[in-house]
Formats: sequence, C-alpha cells, structure tokens
Amino acid sequence: QVQLVESGGELVQAGGSLRLSCAASGRPFSDYTMGWFRQAPGKEREFVAAIRWSGDYTSCTNSVKGRFTISRDNAKNTVYLQMNGLKPEYTALYYCAAQWRGASYSAADKYAYWGQGTQVTVSS
Repeated sequence: QVQLVESGGELVQAGGSLRLSCAASGRPFSDYTMGWFRQAPGKEREFVAAIRWSGDYTSCTNSVKGRFTISRDNAKNTVYLQMNGLKPEYTALYYCAAQWRGASYSAADKYAYWGQGTQVTVSS
C-alpha cells in the first residue's frame, strides 16, 4: 500500500501561484511514477502532470504547459506541482496518484493509489 497526502491548496487570486505537495509513505517512493489530476465540480477528472519514477521524464496536459511544473524529491518522498499564472478555470480538487514503475502518465485507471485531494480555488 502507498499512502498519499496532498497539501498546499488554497484560495488564490487569478495570476497568482501555488505549490502543491504530495507526501508518500508505505512503499519505496522511487519506484512510483507520480501524477497530478484535478476534478472541477460537474466535470470529469482530468490529467494535469506526471513525473516518471526515475525522475527523468515529465508530461503535462497542453492547457498548463508553461504554467505548471511537476518535480519530485525522492529523499523526502514528496512530489510537487508548482502552479504559476493561475486562472479561475483551474479551480478544482487536485489529487496526486501513484503508479508502480509506470509509463501510462495520463491514464487515471493505471494509477493504483490516490490521495484525498487538496482544493485549489482561483478567484477572478
């Protein structure tokens, strides 16, 4: 089992920045590809960004390229999502997820472990 706990979500004004964190425990963190997903009210959960278990590859959805950066610190068992230039349409519950040595970065059904989410609200 892998336990994931997200933090860092809050209310922020449009154009602002936030850094989300996801702390993992339970299994060797360095074996897991980590992803961030989000779900806005009334919408489907969508892929945001992912980082390969080895840390040498990242992927993100087109709508956040140039604004969001995913990174990981294996010594701290933590994955981060730096979000800059926030827009109201980014308001959602943000989840982190773990996939054992996976390469299906945007496929939510390939992630076996999920956190409870952290709320990001961007005001206009």
